[in-house]
Amino acid sequence: MDKQRRNFLKIAGVAALAGIGAPALVRLSSSAALAAEHGAAVGEATAEAAHGAVAEAASQGVRLGMVIDMRRFSEQPELLDNAIVACNDAHNVPQFDNRKSEIKWIWKAPFENVFPYESSYHLAKKVKDADFAVLCNHCDDPPCVRACPTKATFKLEKNGIVAMDYHRCIGCRFCMAACPYGARSFNWEDPRPYIAKYNKDFPSRMRGVVEKCNFCSERLALGQEPACVEACQGTGAMVFGDLNDAQSEIRQLLDKEFAIQRNAALGTKPSVFYIV
Repeated sequence: MDKQRRNFLKIAGVAALAGIGAPALVRLSSSAALAAEHGAAVGEATAEAAHGAVAEAASQGVRLGMVIDMRRFSEQPELLDNAIVACNDAHNVPQFDNRKSEIKWIWKAPFENVFPYESSYHLAKKVKDADFAVLCNHCDDPPCVRACPTKATFKLEKNGIVAMDYHRCIGCRFCMAACPYGARSFNWEDPRPYIAKYNKDFPSRMRGVVEKCNFCSERLALGQEPACVEACQGTGAMVFGDLNDAQSEIRQLLDKEFAIQRNAALGTKPSVFYIV
């Protein structure tokens, strides 16, 4: 991290301790109803507990979510590879040889890592041997947003996406410590030389910032599906849509099939569901 960014980190740390973190404004253009409007104010979702029960997720407006049907991925393992490649190509995700420097937007992990609080005792072989698709959960009550001192990570109230402003990120990694799902990556070195095929329509990042899945908000603004969903189109492996729309494909699927979320007991209210 250069001297300028280091000094900014010190200033931001003091400001955060003093409780004077600056507010952030979201500016996204969109012709699609799923994207945020210009000047949408950023705010945190509030969660209240009564008698030990976790408050319901926001039921007003659009709340985007995803269903990952692992039965489809088990039948066609190449689908997950296709989804990962599509995501990496769309977002200029670098491919480092050094595991420490790895940047992950969507990646593979075994069941016991994805669901450590679920019993894996006598787990079905097809589940035990499967590679699960893992990405940011775009929580309705995201702890990463509360932890960020500069509001570089924030929730779009118009659709529930947990977004990032890379220019605001000072590399403090508080969001990484706060995220209980390990869904954020830090650029330990300049990622640009490690981008195999550069997509000029999406900005590359720089050394010293955090990044993660953004539910392809830039594609949603153009009326397109997320890249990973498009790569699995027609298979039902990944279904994306409005969790608050009872007529949407994702809601109809959730109403019919039993699905689980990653460590839902934390009360973050993840927007990603898994059919196992």
